[in-house]
Amino acid sequence: MGAVERRGLSAVAELAVLVGLQASGKTTFHERCLSGRHVLVSKDRFPRSARHKQARQMRLVEEALAAGLSVTVDNTNPSPEEWAPLVAAGRAHGARVTAYWFPPDLAGSLRRNADRPGRERVPDVGVHATLRRLRRPAPADGFDAVYDVRFDGRGGFEVRVAVADGPRQLSVDD
Repeated sequence: MGAVERRGLSAVAELAVLVGLQASGKTTFHERCLSGRHVLVSKDRFPRSARHKQARQMRLVEEALAAGLSVTVDNTNPSPEEWAPLVAAGRAHGARVTAYWFPPDLAGSLRRNADRPGRERVPDVGVHATLRRLRRPAPADGFDAVYDVRFDGRGGFEVRVAVADGPRQLSVDD
């Protein structure tokens, strides 16, 4: 059901769930690494006054997966409460479900966030609140793969298979 024919080959759609603080590089990563292959779904693209953002997001994800398209969900997705419905949707459509984990760098996120223009800037309290809920995803959460994503220092990203040490709660000191 989640497969799409491409040049005579059957390819499985991917649901890429980005997990990390605001201003951690998630959107830039999507633009540089996934945008040519994935449809972007992000609550940030909805009008501020939009109601039922979670339901709208899930509808867009379901529609894309049903059409055999790969999807990137670009939100903070800090915990199983946020990513479990996405994992379930991916499974229901036979998609490969992948988590891209952006390890927290609170100082860096706050610095990049402060440089955002106008309404794109998130109040610092929001970044801190996300950090308190942020949990590293693991295959045990239903993901087919989990990758660590970090800035490479040259304007790009370094992506590595995450170490399978299981889920753990993060603190500001991590």
